[in-house]
Amino acid sequence: MKVAAITLRAGTVVEHEGKLMVVVKNEINQPGKGASVSQVTLRDVRSGNKMEIRFRTQEMVERVRLDQLECTYLFGDADSGYTFMQKDNYEQILVGTDVIGEQAAFLQDGMEVEVEVYEGKPLSVTLPDSVILEIVEADPVVKGQTASSSYKPALLSNGVKVLVPPFIEAGERIVVRTDDATYVERAR
Repeated sequence: MKVAAITLRAGTVVEHEGKLMVVVKNEINQPGKGASVSQVTLRDVRSGNKMEIRFRTQEMVERVRLDQLECTYLFGDADSGYTFMQKDNYEQILVGTDVIGEQAAFLQDGMEVEVEVYEGKPLSVTLPDSVILEIVEADPVVKGQTASSSYKPALLSNGVKVLVPPFIEAGERIVVRTDDATYVERAR
């Protein structure tokens, strides 16, 4: 399906020069003289290479439709990949470590995720916005540190290090954002 280059948004998958590319950023530049252009940053889905392309705003681009599958995480490791089960037909999908990336640390047994597939090949995995994890170790509070808005490092049960407020201690459960591994709040 052809769409105007000006309508591209981050996360949209397009076909460019015979390759599947995902839009990372799209900026519309309006010079003082001449026509507006759309400056698009694309990332090759298979190789991960990035490129910047300039389209005229009225230029059409081929948008690719992906299949979104609701899946449940079963098991996996960094060497062999991660196995997910489709919720509707119980088929299993093996997703490579390169597709999931650093978010693999936040996978939990039974977690509901969305896997995007193109022609039977998984392209991306979307995790929930946040997860609840336990803090294994945290630096002690320094007297007077609570008066300022400083943060201290803490190690989570999945091995990821995050910055937390000084009142958080080891053994507490916190909510962490999966996309950038940042502290949100104490778990209720």
